[in-house]
Amino acid sequence: MEHKIRLMIIDDSAVYRNWLMTNISKDERFEIVGYATDAFDARKKIPVLKPDILTLDIEMPGMSGLDFLKELLPTNPLPVILVSSLNIKVFDALAAGAVDFVRKPDMGSHVSQESFLYMLINKLLTAAQSHVRIPSAGPHPPSTAAGRLSDRMMSQFKPKAADGTVIAIGASTGGTEAILEVLKQFSPHMPGIVITQHMPAGFTAMYAERLNRLCRLEVREAKNGDRLHPGLALLAPGGLQMRLVRMGAGYAVQCLGSEKVGGHCPSVDVLFDSVALTVREKAIGILLTGMGADGAAGLLRMRKNGAFTIGQDKGTCVVYGMPMEAQKIGAVCVQSPLQSIPQAVLNRLSK
Repeated sequence: MEHKIRLMIIDDSAVYRNWLMTNISKDERFEIVGYATDAFDARKKIPVLKPDILTLDIEMPGMSGLDFLKELLPTNPLPVILVSSLNIKVFDALAAGAVDFVRKPDMGSHVSQESFLYMLINKLLTAAQSHVRIPSAGPHPPSTAAGRLSDRMMSQFKPKAADGTVIAIGASTGGTEAILEVLKQFSPHMPGIVITQHMPAGFTAMYAERLNRLCRLEVREAKNGDRLHPGLALLAPGGLQMRLVRMGAGYAVQCLGSEKVGGHCPSVDVLFDSVALTVREKAIGILLTGMGADGAAGLLRMRKNGAFTIGQDKGTCVVYGMPMEAQKIGAVCVQSPLQSIPQAVLNRLSK
């Protein structure tokens, strides 16, 4: 019999905890090995229960899920899926090493509960195959050496702001920190950037604010009709498909339609297809960590239209799925470790 994934649930709400245990236990791929009512309870039980994976509530009495995560992962690098209401602390927890998150359901809505269970189970299955990233102690300020290199190399592109170059980035599981790792090394003189990260509505605005605070570029959640210009990165809003379109001599984004493409809204393929059509050989495409194949076909269309394309390598991915599929179909010009991707972009721009 195939090994079942040993799951432990950490949440202080008995109602939610029992509901979750009842429903996930119906899936034969999982074995619920136990639960904890708070971080202190979890600290005692994890060595005994030996789970493969955890679900963790962010807000708990005594010690928050975030503080517990920071304590846990250096000694027990277990995949953790966060379960949270709309809360900016989710991004601090992802930075601390959590694999992914799911928004808590409306317990009064059957549709919300079913949607939540579907997403959570898929994220648990993904996380079980993931590489848990243990961040080094302390914050991660932008690399000054990389920053100086970026400023020096990018200064020559100021006069070419109208050359039509656009950088398109796509990511899923593990992507929040991967995108930050790339963007924080870019100077404010970079060509316009468009980004799709799989993320639900509400969270994308908070994520864009976080990126804007930590990067030298301007980063914001895209709104329909926003014009793209050098030094600006636009993040696809959760629940809408973002496309790049021509507007006069430049570009703008359309954020329309809530239909899922390949199971995703926003979809990386939707963005990359629009960039392939609109920007063609002046585009740079970057496909980062994530489960599945979203973005692979779009990246191939970008490459066939002359774009320079980069795929994150297996060793630095949280989940080597999307970049792997892109590599398999010949969509990737260069495969690169995450920390080397900014340099690969600058090398391309310097030609």
